[in-house]
Amino acid sequence: MTQNNDHGMEEIVLPEHLLPLESVLGQGVSALDLSMVLAKIFRVQYTEVAMLRLEKGLLRFIFPEHLRTTGAIPLSSKAVAAHTALSKKAEIFNNFARVKHASIFETIKPTTTDFEDPPPPPIQKLMSVPIIDRGANVVGVIQISRKGLDPKYAQDFSREDLHDLEIVAGLLATAPALLAN
Repeated sequence: MTQNNDHGMEEIVLPEHLLPLESVLGQGVSALDLSMVLAKIFRVQYTEVAMLRLEKGLLRFIFPEHLRTTGAIPLSSKAVAAHTALSKKAEIFNNFARVKHASIFETIKPTTTDFEDPPPPPIQKLMSVPIIDRGANVVGVIQISRKGLDPKYAQDFSREDLHDLEIVAGLLATAPALLAN
């Protein structure tokens, strides 16, 4: 929702359940801080939040931290994030495990732990939303997932969840945590 303030500027009025976002949109906020707030809003683990920034035709991970150095996703790939960036459309996949996708990033462990540790559980549900600036240019993609060994234990995302993530994406287009990393 937007409304005009006294200076003729457009002011965004957040729904109450998204108000915690205001604390993580300013300077000095890390991608981790932002992810923790998003995880709380969408009732997921912070490791189920992914933010990617578009740089020279490649989507690069800003968060999770451990994926920053694992490479980038070309817009020409079949990856869901690339499709989201190119189509400029938000999408929900409540049957994501059955969607043909590049699962390479799902298999990367967050830390260099024992070789005995099991790999992270696969993504079962996913929302993928483009981050678009005021000039209608895609600057990145945000994805919220629900992981688990079985899809029946991961709650579906709703249309309302997707709408909320679209609001978040609109705010992230100018967020220092997305731009400054």
